[in-house]
Amino acid sequence: MALGKNYDGQDCSLAKALEVIGERWTLLVVRDAMYGVRRYGDFLAHLDIPRAVLSQRLTALVEAGVLAKRRYQDTPPRDEYVLTPMGRELWIPMLTLAQWGERHLSDRGPRRLFHHVTCDTRLELAHCPACGRHVPLDEVEVRPGPGLEGNRNDAVSRALESPHRMLAPIP
Repeated sequence: MALGKNYDGQDCSLAKALEVIGERWTLLVVRDAMYGVRRYGDFLAHLDIPRAVLSQRLTALVEAGVLAKRRYQDTPPRDEYVLTPMGRELWIPMLTLAQWGERHLSDRGPRRLFHHVTCDTRLELAHCPACGRHVPLDEVEVRPGPGLEGNRNDAVSRALESPHRMLAPIP
């Protein structure tokens, strides 16, 4: 039996969410947007994703309202992609999924550590143990973790070798 291409027969909110973000490259594009990647070339270099796939994923995320496309240069025309409020809401599920992967699938430990900027406390499932609240994405700093290999040389990887405020543009 062939695997279906969508979840049209499902009356389920999770299935509807998977229609938007369930493809394997899509979550990595959203992750990079959270790191502050905004430009097509930077997504391309950091993800090692085929151009056609990246174009399709960016278009789909814009159409779904997860990303917004903004013109940053008129001649020649150049656009950047930024998370919308809808896209920013993916922060907690994205961090939860990444931390699940670290606990169960990583033998070197976390590649990235996330800290609450206000009190410099490491987050636990997007929750700040010191403040006792869920921390919004714009109050988070990403830092290299013990599992980071650091063997990539693209601009995004180099920028993330040092502490970096989430959503701050790279490079």
